[in-house]
Amino acid sequence: MKIPLVTKRPEAETWAQASGFLILIDKQADWTSFDVCKKIRHITRIKKVGHGGTLDPFATGLMTIGVGRGTKKLHELTALDKRYRAVIRFGISTDSFDITGTVTGEMPDFHLDESTLRRQLRRFTGDVMQLPPMFSAKKVNGQRLYKAARKGREVERQPVAVHVFRAEIIQWEPPELIVDYHVSKGTYIRALAHDLGQSLGVPAVLKALRRTAIGAFTVDEALTIPEFEQMWKQATG
Repeated sequence: MKIPLVTKRPEAETWAQASGFLILIDKQADWTSFDVCKKIRHITRIKKVGHGGTLDPFATGLMTIGVGRGTKKLHELTALDKRYRAVIRFGISTDSFDITGTVTGEMPDFHLDESTLRRQLRRFTGDVMQLPPMFSAKKVNGQRLYKAARKGREVERQPVAVHVFRAEIIQWEPPELIVDYHVSKGTYIRALAHDLGQSLGVPAVLKALRRTAIGAFTVDEALTIPEFEQMWKQATG
């Protein structure tokens, strides 16, 4: 049975009456992935709601949400490659590898030029062995790493093989670098930012992140939560 896809232009007019559907959502900042599912559950009054991959609270952009029978399709979406626009801030490091963490180091004076950055980014394309950040939803011995990190505990992790298809510089205005990434599933952009800084001898954190695509789905097609709520009311009213 075909599962309707709900975007700014839904595939079927009767999607709201289907036993399940998928939604492309453009997540706003400061919402957890759980918050998004909870809100969709509240709007639709349908209990069975899930997502096809987490997005950090401070990040924005594309999420795939399954409702009802649509949740059965989510496992297919988690395997898809992802695209992001990242803002990397040099001169500072944090325990979470992003701007929301506790500062662990600072380097106010440094010099980096765009050619050096471009050369180093090439080193982080192709197959990359990546150590999952402690502040992540990755499970080790059945426990999510962020739970241990919040208690101040460091857990031994094993590097994971990921693939970076592309890392393209969009803008370099010191101390901030904007990069478009195209990566395989399970890649932590925060870790790429941290590792890039380490390779250059300058601390770096992820300042902002926007997921722009999941496979062939793009954020341009996605609905904000208020837009989905309005569409739901129109379709069910």
